[in-house]
Amino acid sequence: MVNLVYTELLKLKRAKMLGISLAGAAAAPSMVFIGYLDVKAKRPEELISFAQLFSETNLYVLLLIGTLLYGVITAYLFNREFVEDTLKNLLTIPVSRIGLIVSKLILLLLWILLLTLTAWILTLVYGLIVQVQGLSLAVLGHSLRQYLTGGALLFLLSTPTMFVCLLFKNYVPTIIFTAVITMANVALVNKEYKALFPWTAVHVIASGEGAAQYPLYVSVVVVLVVSAIGFLASIFYFRRMDIE
Repeated sequence: MVNLVYTELLKLKRAKMLGISLAGAAAAPSMVFIGYLDVKAKRPEELISFAQLFSETNLYVLLLIGTLLYGVITAYLFNREFVEDTLKNLLTIPVSRIGLIVSKLILLLLWILLLTLTAWILTLVYGLIVQVQGLSLAVLGHSLRQYLTGGALLFLLSTPTMFVCLLFKNYVPTIIFTAVITMANVALVNKEYKALFPWTAVHVIASGEGAAQYPLYVSVVVVLVVSAIGFLASIFYFRRMDIE
């Protein structure tokens, strides 16, 4: 398993996707920063706190940028073996099919956490640049916990995307799948049902702002169930897939 993860890291080292994903992770903090500059220009008397800045950025990360970006990364990790026609060679070493999937999931988790920390650090830097008020260790700790919780939950929800990758062996259906999820996030973000849709439930859990109609544990259960179904379906399908 360690060798598989190390091999995945070596392949990533030579790829341009890491740099592209870091640029993508910078999108949400930059969008919020530009919006903040616009507010300061029009209403200079209005004060925005670091807590607001972190919260708004995390909202963009979890419901917009992250869903699409992490979906593309998932497609990249799981489709590249089909695109480059290297899967059949890997499996003749021999390499366990389950081990191969788990090694890619470990790399995906590390990748998502890296991008999550990138977004958090950039938000902090932008706030310091424009001298946002209300910075404290409590705010830093609380926001970092929210960011990491959201990133970990989005990682759990990468399993349905992984299944779509394995099923179609193509980037396009995966991108369409994540785009549909993102549109659903936008439609449900202000609805009471956001606690029941897995990808909006991530923000409900990470922010701790549960919908009044549904206890927070309902959102947790929804995310875990969808994640487990996606993982088991992927394992079941991949173990029986014919590699040509």
